[in-house]
Amino acid sequence: MTGDLARTLDEVSAVADAVLFEGYLLYPYRASARKNQLRWQFGVLTPRGWAEVTGESWYARTECLLEPGESTSLRIRQRFLRLRRRQVQRASDDPTGGFTEVPELTVGEDLYLPWDEGIPEVVDSVLPVANLLAGERMVNIELPGEQTEEPLLDADGAVAGRLVRQSWPVRARITAAAEPVPGPYGALRLRVRVENLGASPDDEPEESREDALRYSLIGAHSILALSDGEFLSMTDPPEWARPGAAACVNEHTWPVLAGPGPSKGARPTVVLSSPIILPDFPEIAPESPNELYDGTENDEILTLRTLVLTDAEKREARATDPRAAALVDAVDSMPPEIFERLHGVIRSMSMPTTGGAPTFGQVLDEVPTYSDETGGKPWWDPGQDASVDPETDSVLIGGQPVAKGTQVVLRPNGRADAQDLFLAGRPALVEAVLHDVDGDIHLAVSLLDDPGSEFQAAHGRFRYFRPDEVEVPR
Repeated sequence: MTGDLARTLDEVSAVADAVLFEGYLLYPYRASARKNQLRWQFGVLTPRGWAEVTGESWYARTECLLEPGESTSLRIRQRFLRLRRRQVQRASDDPTGGFTEVPELTVGEDLYLPWDEGIPEVVDSVLPVANLLAGERMVNIELPGEQTEEPLLDADGAVAGRLVRQSWPVRARITAAAEPVPGPYGALRLRVRVENLGASPDDEPEESREDALRYSLIGAHSILALSDGEFLSMTDPPEWARPGAAACVNEHTWPVLAGPGPSKGARPTVVLSSPIILPDFPEIAPESPNELYDGTENDEILTLRTLVLTDAEKREARATDPRAAALVDAVDSMPPEIFERLHGVIRSMSMPTTGGAPTFGQVLDEVPTYSDETGGKPWWDPGQDASVDPETDSVLIGGQPVAKGTQVVLRPNGRADAQDLFLAGRPALVEAVLHDVDGDIHLAVSLLDDPGSEFQAAHGRFRYFRPDEVEVPR
């Protein structure tokens, strides 16, 4: 692996860690919190038998397009968490010794709690792309179970208890293959499938989700890297590659381009296949100094909420998980200038995303100027540009002019989301005809049969449809 590729993989790993630990432990970061009673929500590949009964996933399938070099090799880095159960046991007062499992134990000033820890696992494999074209290649993952004991000593050095940690075997398989994409461009369709093979016959069957998690790949995702050549975007492929991208099948995961990207002069040689929806070339915001683990997190709010936890709550959080302890300690010691960075940042499309928040002067320097075509006014502001007026503008639909006040019937289609599809056939009133920055037209409408529409319209809240998504009743 070249030095450039190694550095790229390290950069991608920072984003992948956020995927790996997304939802790992939710605020207020305590084992007793109700939010932390049902864990492991993202990228869980359970044993097949359990998945087929419950509807959870036992495999993940990634398909994407690449343009290979002359002797390209594919590196597959499979990453996931493995469950490790931590039990707390108190030493018996009986002279014969022995230990008793307890829900908590205090030794000196330290509190110890039982918890299911997530241990990161990484499996690397390198496969020549020429071999993948010749047929399917397989990589087996066999991780043995283990049990360890950690004595807990009191101030006098006597054993007051112990922590017993246990993990179970994890058996999985990675299969990879490639095939040419029809056409003259020499692109390949890559398929990588990760399967949980389940517990061995000697292990206990899974009777509950808690049991199934012992043998699961948690937060599972793949990092795919090319030694030569480049990957193509699945969300915005070149025009010639769109049919090939549309033919790719991705299940329980989605591949996005990762690494520094073309904006930094780099070729897209890495794909992150993630169970969480991400854009191409995802980045960790430089203003975010800590991993907060909570889904859809707002750094400032969660940091402030963590800061005001009581001493007893922080003590329990520290006893719950080492990562929670590190988070609480980091928040407690955070300097004022880091707090200021959490409050927000303004970035224009042409401004760099590193180096912290821009100054107010930098923001003013980025304010656009406008052409003579609109008299130096922003054309999208109807108050400044009389040529655009949502109150009076109209559009022809089925040969009939549609403007504010026209009654229509909603017929969502094409790219419409599920919420819009539920409105098919409903009558609506056009409230405005709008033009966006790309020159497309949108209709702001309110539902005629919705009692709340009048209230929503009073607050400027409408539903938006394209002209081809409505019809004018005759």
